[in-house]
Amino acid sequence: MEQLRIGIVGGGLGGLTLARVLHVHGIEATVYERDASAGARTQGGMLDIHDYNGQVALRKTGLFEEFRRIIHPGGEAMRILDRHAAVRVEEADDGHGGRPEVDRGQLRSMLIGSLPEGTIRWGGAVTSVAAIGDGRHELTLGDGGTETTDLLVGADGAWSRIRPLVTDARPAYAGVTFFEVDLLDADSRHPGAAEVVGAGMLFALGPGKGFLAHRETDGSLHVYVALRVPEDWAATAGFGGSGDPRTLLVSQFDGWSPRLRALITDADGPVVPRAINVLPAGLRWDRVPGVTLLGDAAHLMSPFAGEGANLAMFDGAALGKAIVAHPGDPEGALAAYEAELFPRSADAAREAAANLEICFRDDAPQSLIDQFAAYAAAGQ
Repeated sequence: MEQLRIGIVGGGLGGLTLARVLHVHGIEATVYERDASAGARTQGGMLDIHDYNGQVALRKTGLFEEFRRIIHPGGEAMRILDRHAAVRVEEADDGHGGRPEVDRGQLRSMLIGSLPEGTIRWGGAVTSVAAIGDGRHELTLGDGGTETTDLLVGADGAWSRIRPLVTDARPAYAGVTFFEVDLLDADSRHPGAAEVVGAGMLFALGPGKGFLAHRETDGSLHVYVALRVPEDWAATAGFGGSGDPRTLLVSQFDGWSPRLRALITDADGPVVPRAINVLPAGLRWDRVPGVTLLGDAAHLMSPFAGEGANLAMFDGAALGKAIVAHPGDPEGALAAYEAELFPRSADAAREAAANLEICFRDDAPQSLIDQFAAYAAAGQ
């Protein structure tokens, strides 16, 4: 039987998981990644990998034991503070939780290292794509070259170039913007901030704003300063102008504890604004021959359910399993995959949207405390 030409656009966690599952089963694929190399840019912060989806996917890659070696001990610790920096809830990491923390960059490197040389086409930015009949697609790359696929997978994130082949849906602003900052070598250089954040994850919330932070494996603190503001607030408020953006940002937290405000004023390096965008919860599309989506390309959602990376990997593993189960029948594989993808991602997207509202309600942080209590009562 002639080998299908499988093209995976995007070398994030979902696309790499798909490529690895296919490789385990002797099926070749090419990953088209726009980055020039594996180390071309930083890969974000910590991820909690859930036992019901992300870890399930990693078991299908055959890399689960390797994954266990990069878990961050203590990373599942969590605390919720109010705007006065009073601790309202605190949970230690006893090592038996279902959501161990890992560094995204280390996880991605593990997946990259598990693939044969040449699987990933570095510098392979896809600039356009066109259907050429019988489920085949022609990709035009940034260097002017072209490639043809029998089965095309869009694993290329929020602003996917593959998504328009199956749907007109585009991401929309969710009403919250994160401003990312880092405090380096926190225990020695920023001991007050290190004590506030603790060993794992911090939520310090109030109506319409707050701090979400976590301790990284290198000893730094990665902080998301969250504001419920109009989409153009950063630009219209003068953010990024000649002044110090930290001054503008900290002014939004008048009346908050100086210990929390210091997460902004003492930050090292630049302040990076990131608008939270989402696709419609429950997004579906009609079956389009030869193409599908996974991860954020398929179901971009807010990070308030912690499901983005987990679902991307689960999608990749599920699609790989479907391809293996339907040899020579790509349409059967894609139909089977999408039949499970749509309800799975709809549930997670609705939870993420609901949790965003909970985190910034007028009664925050009590709203989040009540939500965690509900999860505990339900055994989640």
